[in-house]
Amino acid sequence: MATIKDIAQLAGVSIATVSRVLNYDTTLSVSDDTKKRIFEAAEELSYKKLPARKQETGKIALLQWYTEKEELEDLYYMSIRLGVENRCRHHGLQMASYFQDNIEDLKLDDLRGLIAIGKFSSKQVKELSSITKNIVFVDYSPDEEQFDSIVIDFEKATKKVLNHLIKKGHERIGYIGGREVFRDKTSTIEDLRESTFKRYLAEKGLLNEAYMYNGSFSVQDGHSLMKRAIDEHKEQLPTAFFAANDSIAVGALRALLEEGISVPDRVNIIGVNDISLAKYVFPTLSTVKVYTELMGETAVDTLLERIEGRKIAKKIMIATKLILRNSSF
Repeated sequence: MATIKDIAQLAGVSIATVSRVLNYDTTLSVSDDTKKRIFEAAEELSYKKLPARKQETGKIALLQWYTEKEELEDLYYMSIRLGVENRCRHHGLQMASYFQDNIEDLKLDDLRGLIAIGKFSSKQVKELSSITKNIVFVDYSPDEEQFDSIVIDFEKATKKVLNHLIKKGHERIGYIGGREVFRDKTSTIEDLRESTFKRYLAEKGLLNEAYMYNGSFSVQDGHSLMKRAIDEHKEQLPTAFFAANDSIAVGALRALLEEGISVPDRVNIIGVNDISLAKYVFPTLSTVKVYTELMGETAVDTLLERIEGRKIAKKIMIATKLILRNSSF
């Protein structure tokens, strides 16, 4: 595993700055550019270097539904993006990056294909398909009969966490998650982690919806929602929380430590994604590992298949793995 010193050297900053950024220290004043360099360095050092292959001709586009600033709050999408970029270099592909607010610019580029990372409404999907028929969606499958997609089985991932917690004897299990809407505000997006949590614990006779909290997928909301849970439940605070992503889990951990609540002795925390900083926060974060690098790499390979003539759509499900560290037993 790369050390904080390794990350500091690659990002060109001090070890202390890296440590404080990775732990989302709110008292530290650094620019978004510095944060971006540190997070990207941490992700890059966790990747396996691929040997170069023959040069491909042409250009593909990467469309992200997150802005650069939002990406710093939820490193899941940053990690997928870096996987795409590394695979493009491996194949010798040119790549142009776009964000949702400049979809129109895509129409001006001479593209062989498009990788769309994030959630896109029916209206947006229709607009994208008018630009190119060679599209791969990552982390979303708008129409598996028509479009290629690379997705995670969040239902199975959620059950992995709940089965582990139930096996360890937890009966008061809480949830801290996020709610999302399409950027064009056409509708809300169902989150399989939340719906599976409710359904599965109800089947087990363990669901208490008073233990469920929702905000955004950010460190800040993880912190504020855990503070609220502590205030509302006091001595009846759940003995374990499932956080819908690692950013939320990091904020929740900080709130528990600020309140003098021992982790994992009093409360267990398990997140989702296994972003690079999960290994550097205190206590180190238990989480469901999502192979985000592989998602990005697979998206590029799948797009090349489409470009080369494959007509039948593929929906590829990437496996996950429960990683136990010091925030849970």
